[in-house]
Amino acid sequence: MTAQDEQPPFLYVVVCAAGIAADVDRLITAAQDRGWHVGVFATPSALNGFFDVDAVEARTGRPVRSAWRRPGDPRPFPAPDAVVVAPATFNTLNKWAAGIADTLAVATLCEALGLGVPIGVLPRVSDALAAHPAYQHSLIRLREAGVRFGHPREGGDFGWERALDLVE
Repeated sequence: MTAQDEQPPFLYVVVCAAGIAADVDRLITAAQDRGWHVGVFATPSALNGFFDVDAVEARTGRPVRSAWRRPGDPRPFPAPDAVVVAPATFNTLNKWAAGIADTLAVATLCEALGLGVPIGVLPRVSDALAAHPAYQHSLIRLREAGVRFGHPREGGDFGWERALDLVE
């Protein structure tokens, strides 16, 4: 946020379909405690019971976005000052690295990367999937593009606040 900009910084949170997504309110609360306004994007699969959409909407005061808006509809969120992807799944990371913008969540990540917005990621990928060569190549490609990755398993918990540290 610049001195002339009176709006608080705006954080996009992209939530993918992993069991730990049920605790995404911890990330949102931590972001708000640090002065961020938050808008949440969810992959279509994440909307299928992976987190409490109503609670997230109540906490942020904004709708959870998963579908494209119609032409002429207003933008429900301002442009992001930063983006956090947590939890980030194998599927989302691979599609994002390949530029496959087939969902609003991944399209938003592709666009943010192109705009140079700071992006922090906490992956949630099984050891078997993490060993897949496509995943390793995706991580390399995204890191080379400036995406910052955290290690969510350090310290014994998912480490939601570490995602914020990556973009601040």
